[in-house]
Amino acid sequence: MRKQMIVMFGLVGGLVTAAPAIAAPVQGAAPVVKTADGLVRGVAGARVRSFQGIPYAAPPVGERRWTSPAPVTPWSGVRDATSPGGACAQPAGYPIGVPSDNEDCLYLNVTAPTRATGRLPVIVWIHGGSLMYGTGDMYGPQRLAAGGAVVVSMNYRLGVMGFLANDAVGGEGSFGLQDQQAALRWVRKNVAAFGGDPGNVTIAGQSGGGYAVCDHLASPRSAGLFDRAIVQSSPCATDGSRTMAEAKADSDRVVEAVGCDGKEDVAGCLRRVPAATLLKAYGAFNEPRPVSGTAVLPLTPAEALRTGRFNRVPVLVGVNHDEENGMVLGLELAPGGAPMKDEEYAPAVRKRFGERADEVLRRYPLSRYDSAGQALAALGTDSAWSVPSLDTARLLARWTPTRMYEFAERDTPWFAGYPAPSFPARAQHMAELPYLFDMKLFGELTPAQARLGDRLIGVWTGFAAGGRTGWPSFRDGQYVQSLTSGAWRRTAFAEDHDYRFWKSLPAA
Repeated sequence: MRKQMIVMFGLVGGLVTAAPAIAAPVQGAAPVVKTADGLVRGVAGARVRSFQGIPYAAPPVGERRWTSPAPVTPWSGVRDATSPGGACAQPAGYPIGVPSDNEDCLYLNVTAPTRATGRLPVIVWIHGGSLMYGTGDMYGPQRLAAGGAVVVSMNYRLGVMGFLANDAVGGEGSFGLQDQQAALRWVRKNVAAFGGDPGNVTIAGQSGGGYAVCDHLASPRSAGLFDRAIVQSSPCATDGSRTMAEAKADSDRVVEAVGCDGKEDVAGCLRRVPAATLLKAYGAFNEPRPVSGTAVLPLTPAEALRTGRFNRVPVLVGVNHDEENGMVLGLELAPGGAPMKDEEYAPAVRKRFGERADEVLRRYPLSRYDSAGQALAALGTDSAWSVPSLDTARLLARWTPTRMYEFAERDTPWFAGYPAPSFPARAQHMAELPYLFDMKLFGELTPAQARLGDRLIGVWTGFAAGGRTGWPSFRDGQYVQSLTSGAWRRTAFAEDHDYRFWKSLPAA
């Protein structure tokens, strides 16, 4: 499933005191804000003012490659904050990312309503991309911020630069997660100067970013850095970390590939290897995770939620109704790909489910669907996304206030510049993102889609403000709200996604 996700992604793929918010600037004037490290100058528009490319940690270059984030060196004068910082190193060829071998990348962006008064809720967005791709500034937050929040996004080390687990360089394999924690500490210290409430911070993320949110829920080093969490399309019950054995095997392969295996000074050797060489050795189809069983992440997110040993803050958790549509359609549109033929359906199911395949084929017969691709996507969505998302909500709700949604809109934007899919994408993986953010990855929203976007933004900002969503908590009869362009109502989530069937199957 992870490689299918990657294919789909490839297609679309002086201290500041706690003072009140600064006065709203005149539209068009260049606002200046004092941070703990120096003054920054941003841009003010009719609806929002933005500050981009603010450093939150020292550049992790040279001897600082694969070390925990270090403090920023303060600057004098006014720093220009009108463009984002450079993308963190990541492979080439995937529109969801920004091909780069740059390592000076620990920067964040702040967007706030232009005429904000008082302290606003803060939403810290952790971008997705399998922890391999992407930048914070890809997700335009103007509409979300205009809805009544200060929105912060950041770049963090990705792939081999963020998750190498080699004893010579520390071994824990969680530098990308530590970067996010450093950004959260920056927010607590500085966001009041931008009009945000440092005592009301919500972390949010989708896909790989959502799994990072799962990790922050489980990490004791993230305790006290946030007050609420939003988890989008990232079932904490099944993912979010790797074992040390898995991570070291991955890292040993890289160390050997770049010629540092057996060297007297392995760390020095690794730090001298060009970033481009490391990226090539790591490959484009990895999907790294922070390592559990470490000081940063003692327990897997699933075990932390099961035992209640996590940072118990209110959580909004959700999943899309047709998650795996994007994966199947991505494979179709990839070079050399084509819509799945009927005779290919059963073999694909047998490859995926082995001894359990006959039961799955009886439950998801090809005759029920318009195409083999739709059938494969339906069973993939239910088994890999919907069922573990419901399990995640059940685990969370035992310990902390939890609300769950399902994004189920059928008329969603398709990826800009790509051929029409062979079957409707509907609420595929990532489908909710263009409703919340301005993203070049997708086509323009229609007026009806824009109205749904306003409704979703109202939920996200309302939850950030005070935990409000407009529907009951999950503990109220395992309530799941369906979010569509029509009337919002409770959905029969477990029945719709064959929850009992999947839970009855023996483990693989």
